[in-house]
Amino acid sequence: MMAQNYSAPESVNRLQQRALTVGVLGLVLCVFGAFHDADQFFRSYLIGYLLALGVTLGCLGLLMLQHLTGGNWGILIRRPLEAATRTLPLLAILFLPNVYGMSKLYIHWIGPEHETLGEFQQRYLTIPNYLTRAAIYFAIWFVLMLLLNHWSKQQDTNSEDRMLRRRLQLLSGPGIVLYVFTVTFAAVDWVMSLSPHWVSTIYGFLFVAGQIISAMSLMIIVVVMLARTEPMSRVLQPRHLHDLGKLLFAFILLWAYFSFSQLLIIWSGNLPEEIPFYRSRLYGGWGGVAVFLLLFHFALPFFLLLSRDIKRSAKVLPVLAAAIIFMRGVDLYWMIGPEFSPKAFHLSYLDFAAPLGIGGLWLAWFAGQLKARPLLPLGEPKLAEAIEHDEH
Repeated sequence: MMAQNYSAPESVNRLQQRALTVGVLGLVLCVFGAFHDADQFFRSYLIGYLLALGVTLGCLGLLMLQHLTGGNWGILIRRPLEAATRTLPLLAILFLPNVYGMSKLYIHWIGPEHETLGEFQQRYLTIPNYLTRAAIYFAIWFVLMLLLNHWSKQQDTNSEDRMLRRRLQLLSGPGIVLYVFTVTFAAVDWVMSLSPHWVSTIYGFLFVAGQIISAMSLMIIVVVMLARTEPMSRVLQPRHLHDLGKLLFAFILLWAYFSFSQLLIIWSGNLPEEIPFYRSRLYGGWGGVAVFLLLFHFALPFFLLLSRDIKRSAKVLPVLAAAIIFMRGVDLYWMIGPEFSPKAFHLSYLDFAAPLGIGGLWLAWFAGQLKARPLLPLGEPKLAEAIEHDEH
């Protein structure tokens, strides 16, 4: 198999152009909103940013999981996963507005209320510490991304070098641990600290599970899109979609388990400093969002993905995956929005403009990275087995 035979089709160019157009329009609305309502802009921007970052980091986690397990399920999506991880430079730049808006987002520990926090929280939640930890998170993610992509590229020209495959496995084990720890601490710093008096030990795992769901959903959409034209149309088979659908089903169950565990433990504990988190999210307008999440982030995908036919359908599965990515944004909105409007449901046009703006730029960058390398890891020893046609 020659590399040029597996270059990105013209549909990727069209995707890049359309995504860039949507991204620019979304950011223009964001700039307009920033001048008219800076507080709302930074809140909406944080939601959109975390959604895009979650896809990138979820792809990083999935990539390491595939290298560690060696499963055929990930060989077909390895190059799209790698392309998604290479959007990290863009996300590092897009993090800057969050830094600029810290005084409007984290008013409970930057302002006078800082003195009401515990001794450890006062030392932990400071602007220098926040920035230092953010730099450490990005540094770790960058190192993992660079090594995984560099060694994978080398594998294309040195397919017989078993040491490269071994390096990828040896990196992926501790890399997954680092991924979970950094995402957990980042979730605490960037989201849970919006309400520093409330804590949850499972909070970071909710973000890890959500990111993996976003990444797997995107991969399903991408492989189906690529398979509409040559050469990938000769590669993608129903069994590949079936494997990806089963993994998506498993990750949704994992997210639901973490979510219900947090609710059950906090509600049964009934501690005054803990239950306000759910009181503001389960009643009034926010309660309606909670029901919406229950139905369309868990119940509907759960029952649909029980079907073998749906998991193997190139028409239904990507539509479901796109809906799940939308629900990931709703979940982030439900987690962040009540911190700023706990008594009444509030929705702004910026809550749509920011995710569209950031998401459009992210998708355009991703499409550019997808064109940079062959769509399949041509040096992977198990590639022929992974794409072998099933006679049955």
